[in-house]
Amino acid sequence: MNTGTLHHPVMLPQIISALAPKDGDYIIDATFGDGGYSKSILNHANCFVAGIDRDPDAISRAHAKMQEFGNKFTILEGSFSNIERLTENTPFNRPDAIVFDLGVCSTQLDEAERGFSFKYDGPLDMRMSKKGESAADVVNSISESKLANIIYNYGDERASRRIARAISARRAQKPLIRTAELAQIVRSVLPRAQKGKSDPATRTFQALRIYVNNEIDELCDALLASERILQEGGILAVVSFHSIEDRIVKRFMRERAGLSSQPSRHQPFQSDIKPTFRLSPQRPISPEADEIKINPRARSAKLRIAIRTAAAAKKAFNKHEMVRGRS
Repeated sequence: MNTGTLHHPVMLPQIISALAPKDGDYIIDATFGDGGYSKSILNHANCFVAGIDRDPDAISRAHAKMQEFGNKFTILEGSFSNIERLTENTPFNRPDAIVFDLGVCSTQLDEAERGFSFKYDGPLDMRMSKKGESAADVVNSISESKLANIIYNYGDERASRRIARAISARRAQKPLIRTAELAQIVRSVLPRAQKGKSDPATRTFQALRIYVNNEIDELCDALLASERILQEGGILAVVSFHSIEDRIVKRFMRERAGLSSQPSRHQPFQSDIKPTFRLSPQRPISPEADEIKINPRARSAKLRIAIRTAAAAKKAFNKHEMVRGRS
């Protein structure tokens, strides 16, 4: 494990400003991670926070690090797509705010044995819950064409077919089981990264992580559930780090705020449907230059904020429509 880095909650002042915690509020930190948001919210007001995480290591950290808050803090183990079920018999079933910090947290990235990062050699795992199919299972078992589609669709990687072909050739000799092996294969077929640019393996690792953890469906289901449980005036704050996540959040919020440029071709336009959210502000918030200097991982972050109206929650949207195209 690499212990030389610290986890920095991204855009923490902006999150606290957006949530504006008040005494007595019930707030859900839907991606507990290392607890940075939860701690700051609880230190800001005499409120209550429920943290959600599917990573058993994060659950252990919560028990160890949040004892000082007593019954003001509750940890719930599970996927944030199940936020409605996890909170249904708790005081958090009609929360005042929900915050999401999407993707993988720095603590997970910096633990080589979790297999999320190409920077440290470790087992090719990437499972947030430590259960189910691993990244090694995926790269060694699925067809070359499906692997190429995963890398293209979830990594926005134009060289996906070239990368999948190289992986297929390598696994024919012996199974891929280490992160360093996969990173080396990707780098071997792509141009060397220029100074200040992302490592060539970045998009492939991102794509596999998203696929292994079913992150697209998880996010779509979580947004829908948040719409159902947030009370009127409740705040939905989402921090995303790559274009696919942000595309989904942006399109969901704009559609629910009645700002879509055109209706989905899968659903008839209904002008009488009242918006379930209003955007505040309408454009995403980006981190300040000082924060990026301290925490380079924040450079691609976007914070989008929406406030729940009194309108009834809408039906599910078409997930493929939300993912397709550029934001």
